[in-house]
Amino acid sequence: MALFAGLLRFVRLGTPHDIIFDETYYVKDAWTMLMTGEARNWPEKVGAAHTPIDQLFASGQTHLWLSSAEYVVHPPIGKWCIALGLRLFGGASNPFAWRAATALAGTIAVLLLCRVAFQLFHNLPIALMAGFLMSIDGLGITMSRTSLLDNFIMLFVLAAFSCLLSHRDWALHRLQEAYKHDSHTGNFTVVETTRVFGGRRQQTKLLLNARGPFIACSWWRLAAAILLGLATATKWSGAYFFAIFAVTSVLWDSYARHQVGYRSWFTSAILIDGLPAAAYMLPAWVITYLASWAGWFIHPDSYMHNWAASHRGEGVTWLPDSLRSFAEYHKEMWLFHTTLDTPHPYMSNPLTWPLQIRPTSFYWEELANNTGLCKLAPHATCVAAITSLGNPILWWLACICFITGLVICVFSQHGDWRFLAVTVGLLAGWLPWTQYLHRTTFTFYSIVILPWMILAICYVAEWLRKNLTKSNYRITCRITLVVIGLVSAFFYPIWTAVPVPYDFWLAHMWLPSWL
Repeated sequence: MALFAGLLRFVRLGTPHDIIFDETYYVKDAWTMLMTGEARNWPEKVGAAHTPIDQLFASGQTHLWLSSAEYVVHPPIGKWCIALGLRLFGGASNPFAWRAATALAGTIAVLLLCRVAFQLFHNLPIALMAGFLMSIDGLGITMSRTSLLDNFIMLFVLAAFSCLLSHRDWALHRLQEAYKHDSHTGNFTVVETTRVFGGRRQQTKLLLNARGPFIACSWWRLAAAILLGLATATKWSGAYFFAIFAVTSVLWDSYARHQVGYRSWFTSAILIDGLPAAAYMLPAWVITYLASWAGWFIHPDSYMHNWAASHRGEGVTWLPDSLRSFAEYHKEMWLFHTTLDTPHPYMSNPLTWPLQIRPTSFYWEELANNTGLCKLAPHATCVAAITSLGNPILWWLACICFITGLVICVFSQHGDWRFLAVTVGLLAGWLPWTQYLHRTTFTFYSIVILPWMILAICYVAEWLRKNLTKSNYRITCRITLVVIGLVSAFFYPIWTAVPVPYDFWLAHMWLPSWL
């Protein structure tokens, strides 16, 4: 699945040979960071002809940056990833190199999603289905073929989620082994539980009067904290994933204690699991974030590096000058992000992201009609487009599956921790944006929730596997995958700038808001 995804992402990656959409910020920032250690300003236009800098950059004139440091509004890790691609694949004059890092991130994410799906459902066909859906989704493809930051956030948080699932498996195994030993004491309490939903309303269970082993610390959980620090060091929205994933992981530990048969699981969630986990996860996350700014601290001409020296008595006065400047810089970034309300033709309300109501047009150009698929209609207008639109059938089906999964979980006899696992990514990547409905936002931000949209489909598929006959289950899955696959094949040209007749492009605009 990862190799298949790689083909869809790397073939023709250097097309178009233009800086598209917000590549104008991140590619040039990454290049100057690679050349000078810090992002530098660029002139908007150059020469007597007032040629746009993006046009000159794309033509190979990549040396025209200014000496002054640029005011950047996102942390540096994502741009350093882009810079690594520039270093490895031919420099700034090669569009393939601009996008190589995001394409690689999108390909690795498919492999990670297969692993996460297998960790959750322990079924190889469902894991492969998750990878297939991730491979062919339009948002996953366009974001992997465009040098923006959001693909790196998606990769880091998905990797962190996989680590937390591995921690859960490790912790559950330790609890089960410890329970076999501790249960010899015979110190049990009989507990009767009543459930409002489901067929059985009352259940009797023996709970051991002990708290069990210490499971708060593991290398998996430390790795997750570092990965979430890298996500936050790419864009601040990664902080929401850290908060929600950390709390969820502690709840998993506590529920595992209860599931195995230990008593006082809620107290354990706070005292035994929660506080020790916070004691090392939070510092690891903060240190990772601060380390990403090493270049800013090292270079004396970085943006606002000397702010404290020229503003005595201002800012956070008890901090050393370098940290005081750093804090003031972050204050400016915060004000930018929370007050950005400049109208944009492709801005979209965050509430509509899961339905892909308003996609972002990354690229549009009219071409000669003797290229690509335009040869099939030589007298028609020929266009090339990159529309950051998810496979509509996949996303709409995922929304239905979230609702269906909630109903399944509520009416199941014991609930299902896996539905919480499916839901937390959506909560972390989408729900926080609802507090910024006034802000200028774009649908392509939703790439961070794509893995969990697919996991919602997998969750319902797993339920169907256990509740339908084998033949009916296979027919249902095959029809679903074939339909989604055909829709992706239909949309692929307008995700990847393949020249097509204008009428063919227009046939993809199913909703007026997609235009």
